[in-house]
Amino acid sequence: MRGHGRLGDFLRIRRSRLRPADVGLRDYGDRRRVTGLRREELALLAGVSASYYTRLEQGQSVGASPGVLDALAGALRLSAAERRHLHDLAEAARRGGGSRAGRRPPPEHAGPATLALLATLEEVPALVTGRRADVLAWNGLGHALFAGHLDPDAPRDPAARPNVARLVFTDPHTRALYADWPARARDVARNLRMVAGRHPDDPVLASLVGELTVGSPAFSAMWNDHGVGPCELARYALRHPLIGPLTVTQQSLAIPQEEEQSLVLAVTEPGSPSHAALRLLPHCAPPGTRARG
Repeated sequence: MRGHGRLGDFLRIRRSRLRPADVGLRDYGDRRRVTGLRREELALLAGVSASYYTRLEQGQSVGASPGVLDALAGALRLSAAERRHLHDLAEAARRGGGSRAGRRPPPEHAGPATLALLATLEEVPALVTGRRADVLAWNGLGHALFAGHLDPDAPRDPAARPNVARLVFTDPHTRALYADWPARARDVARNLRMVAGRHPDDPVLASLVGELTVGSPAFSAMWNDHGVGPCELARYALRHPLIGPLTVTQQSLAIPQEEEQSLVLAVTEPGSPSHAALRLLPHCAPPGTRARG
């Protein structure tokens, strides 16, 4: 899809979710024939002409200034992440992004410093993910908690390494792991949508989205919802097949020396039953799997 199409779709869907009462406008109830705000109403709130906004939503104008985008973001009540996404989509539209696939990028790898850090995390399940949510490395506990059914050496092979989005949407073991799977799935889809907005010409990312759209009706529905948000901090109840139920807080930390790579940690509250359960996990980890990647 062309960059301006993505921008228009995002604006239209966000507009459809706002009711006049949400923004202080009069609601005529059954007399309204549109879902959400009319284009003219949103344009008025953003301080732009209705004709200009219509052209922007229809992809006939791609030169929206940062000020106009911020005004639209305010009118649409966008979150900080959604506002950034709106700017990314507008920039892609200006460049003509998404109209053709870019050059296939080289495989990502976790750097030596990152692997050294991962090896020191002996009591915390951890993994390193790349731009597209590929697992570039994990320690023994990270493997045992999230993917004990997979080969612990899988992250070493770019052609076979696990991908978090693919696991969440297509792997039955991962689906069974999360007690509230829809919440985890939405988080993953929203994060992937945000990354796709920044990299509209990434052919590997486009291929992943296409694969999941065809192979998972749940992903297709969530993707078409145009939800956006980073997977930075979330609390999940897990049903681990070996250590039983536990609740972890997953936190993703950006790795400064590696562009768009993250260190993902799963921690439990000290003294909690979940913490006690997690202490059993080393007995489930294959020997010698301290940091694979």
